[in-house]
Amino acid sequence: MRYNSSGYKSTPERWSLTLALRAIHIDALLLFGLLVLLGVGLMILFSAGDQNISLVIRQLIRVGAAFLVLIILANIHPDRMRDLAYWIYALGLLLLIAVLVVGDEGKGAQRWLNLGIVRFQPSELMKIAVPLLVAAYIAERPLPPSLFRIAVCLIMILIPSLLISKQPDLGTSLLIAISGLIVIFLSGVSRRFIVGIILTATSALPVLWYVMHDYQKQRVLTFLNPESDPLGAGYHIIQSKIAIGSGGLFGRGWLEGTQSNLAFLPERSTDFIFSVIGEEFGLFGVGMMLLLYLSIAGRGLYIAGQAQSSFARLLAGSISLTFLVGVIVNVGMVTGLLPVVGVPLPLVSYGGTSMVTLLASFGILMSIHTHRRMMES
Repeated sequence: MRYNSSGYKSTPERWSLTLALRAIHIDALLLFGLLVLLGVGLMILFSAGDQNISLVIRQLIRVGAAFLVLIILANIHPDRMRDLAYWIYALGLLLLIAVLVVGDEGKGAQRWLNLGIVRFQPSELMKIAVPLLVAAYIAERPLPPSLFRIAVCLIMILIPSLLISKQPDLGTSLLIAISGLIVIFLSGVSRRFIVGIILTATSALPVLWYVMHDYQKQRVLTFLNPESDPLGAGYHIIQSKIAIGSGGLFGRGWLEGTQSNLAFLPERSTDFIFSVIGEEFGLFGVGMMLLLYLSIAGRGLYIAGQAQSSFARLLAGSISLTFLVGVIVNVGMVTGLLPVVGVPLPLVSYGGTSMVTLLASFGILMSIHTHRRMMES
């Protein structure tokens, strides 16, 4: 029987599990949080998807494939990822161009590439490629970066964001832009620069309105006054708020939601699945869910703080904060605090490509942490 540093007995089984996880570069605390979140997500999906077990099985298969990607990336040294950053970014741009030329169309948007065996969204790859490249480029020189290097980074961010907005996919475009901007902000730029960026972005809003598609403009108008078209453009958000409000403090109970079971709530297994959580588990369940998200993001930020290189710190910080921003945007969207931009609830909403991308990001986080720990020992 072994004793740990606190004087408590540690079983051989516990040591074996710890050594096994270390051998494949998996961070146990982050893995635990992800498994809990995914387990809760599958339970919610079963209810939101009309108790269709085949839907849950398909999602479970995607989770399995995503975890395989996570393990692969966790075993690649961060320095190797930095060396590949430019190639991954270039591949992502080529795939985005291919989408605009030969991409599959669905629900009025051309976002997918069909390779016969698999159909995926190349825009999801850029959620990794953009912060990876920006972090690699900024880390080539001492921090904080010069104005010239910041300008180059902004161009790196702008090009894929514009290509994705042409599909059109405003939600993904904004998340990718945010992931790159977070790297810049974490690099130690001055407050004056940050204020300048915010003022510039604010002044550009009229231009953004001019280039937005009609359906995107309608989403903004609906956000400002959803009751103006309760049976049309405002239907989604009105039903979402009804579902969340009807949950009360402790909710109606699992599988007992009326808005979802009676099909009043649209897109309840994808973008609006958070509304199902609010209806079935109430304010208490919503609070616990948000605490779980915060704990995962907090672990990621801890990993960022412990990273040994500027590149690793910037990349880990961006991955963690972008994950949290995705949660904030989805929750704000379904509660009427933000316009509907089609951002799914991370690791809970039904979907394949986004699941792989998110767990791949956490694989990178684990690589940053476990390789650091190995070098220390």
